[in-house]
Amino acid sequence: MVQAGASCLYIRLRRKASVRKGNVVHLSDIAQIFVEPEYEKELSKLIIHQPQHEDGNRVLIDMMLIVRKVKELYPLLQIEHFGEPHVLLEIYTDYKKPSPVLIGLVWMLLFIGSGLAIMNFHADVSMLQVHQRIYELMTGKKVEHPLILQIPYSLGIGVGMVIFFNHLFKKKFNEEPSPLEVEMFMYQENINHYVITEEYMKIHEEGDTK
Repeated sequence: MVQAGASCLYIRLRRKASVRKGNVVHLSDIAQIFVEPEYEKELSKLIIHQPQHEDGNRVLIDMMLIVRKVKELYPLLQIEHFGEPHVLLEIYTDYKKPSPVLIGLVWMLLFIGSGLAIMNFHADVSMLQVHQRIYELMTGKKVEHPLILQIPYSLGIGVGMVIFFNHLFKKKFNEEPSPLEVEMFMYQENINHYVITEEYMKIHEEGDTK
């Protein structure tokens, strides 16, 4: 085996990576590396972790584990690390494609639920009476259903929701994230932070018991 002299491995861990259940985790799966060509192929295929059943669906791979694996292969290779000191590995399985009938039922449930929520809100704030009063102030006439106000208002709600969420079906109007995407991102970040903290606690507990 060729030993590294003054050669250096530059490595940047990904914040999150995924691997199919049953597959081994190679260095190239979880990190970007830059090294001399004679070491690149073998380091890219270096096995870092073999997921076990007790690992669950998330595993934290620490930089110290990677350093230990690399040093076992090339003891004299210098390592320069950039970025995060760990990578959160998600272990996934192939799921069956959801049924179109199930998708349709969920879509209808969400559509009816959101419609009821909007109608209940308008009932709480007496929106009909507000429209009637505005119409009476503008025309001097009192009508039960001021459609000239209600129809544009209803259309405006739909257009406003599309603009607010920055989506029309799969079409996105610009690159700016919608409030929903921001909230989902923050939620995922909190989950990742919690998992990382828990995994570090497990690593420290295992180290203390040895």
